[in-house]
Amino acid sequence: MFRKLPDPACATVAVTVDGQAMRVATHETAASAALLAAMGATRTSPVNGEPRAPFCMMGVCYDCLMVIDGVPSRQACLVPVRDGMRIERQAGARALAFGSAETADV
Repeated sequence: MFRKLPDPACATVAVTVDGQAMRVATHETAASAALLAAMGATRTSPVNGEPRAPFCMMGVCYDCLMVIDGVPSRQACLVPVRDGMRIERQAGARALAFGSAETADV
């Protein structure tokens, strides 16, 4: 669906998107790298399991939540790519570690 025009002067970094190694421009975000990898849905909804993909690309809709470098529920549209980054689909809601500081107020 999306095809970037080649820019030989643009610096790139190596990232892995759902196991697919690729090089992307340093100005890209994790969400745009996922779109460039043509992975389709980047997560499934925790409510009904429906596939979702980046939509607003500015941090408002939360449809771009992905696992980035092992950390779930990251807003991929707000995370700039870096060399060696691992970007993966997220299935449903992230797992909560009960008894940890993360869930102390729950």
